[in-house]
Amino acid sequence: MPTVRCARGCSLPCNTLYQPVIVSFRARRGFSGGPDQGYPLPVPILLIVSAVVALFVLFQLYNVLGKKIGRQPEDNARALPKVGAAPASANMAEAASRTPALDAAALVAISGLKAREPGFDPARFLEGARQAHESIVRAYSAGDRETLKPLLTAAVMQSFEAGIAAREARGEVEQAEFLHPPRADLELATVEGDRAVAKVRFLAELRNRVTPDGGEEQIEERRTAEHWTFERALGAEDPNWVLARVEPASA
Repeated sequence: MPTVRCARGCSLPCNTLYQPVIVSFRARRGFSGGPDQGYPLPVPILLIVSAVVALFVLFQLYNVLGKKIGRQPEDNARALPKVGAAPASANMAEAASRTPALDAAALVAISGLKAREPGFDPARFLEGARQAHESIVRAYSAGDRETLKPLLTAAVMQSFEAGIAAREARGEVEQAEFLHPPRADLELATVEGDRAVAKVRFLAELRNRVTPDGGEEQIEERRTAEHWTFERALGAEDPNWVLARVEPASA
């Protein structure tokens, strides 16, 4: 027997929504109202009872079938984060698993920037810094100057440009892959003059594929530990940070 799924997930047999009203009668031209003629009720009363039963059945069907079941398209639209809004809870949980909790020393380290910008969110900043780290490493390896330019200060871009040009002069082709999402630790967030400055320690495991000019591909896996310093102008309309310095760090 087919079933109807109720709004809370329970399974209701169809015959529990309504009980069919079976009225037996014999086709006759007249009606005397006698019990032997098979009419339990007069016709007007029978019609009223049938109408009430039909309304009850329709009401029950509406309660079960007329409700929205599961996620609706408008629910999905509301679940999509807007540009610049906080990440969805699932993304935040994934990001939190890669971002160590800030201890007392870290909270002191970022107090300089928090004093000037109370809305500074360390977790969101670290997730953005991690994405920037991966994009910059891949772009530098591929010699993608267009991707690098808006992510670096002029001085860092000049240094990266020199490295890319030297590799191209040797005829080498390089590709970098992250074996795991890099770990990011926020070590400092402060204000220097009219600039916000944040220092992040990255630990990463990389696989580099280097193909010399006319040679065979060489694969190297390595671990890196670096301090990346990001900065941006305080009060600027552009909220994006740019990479201002890269230094080696202890693993």
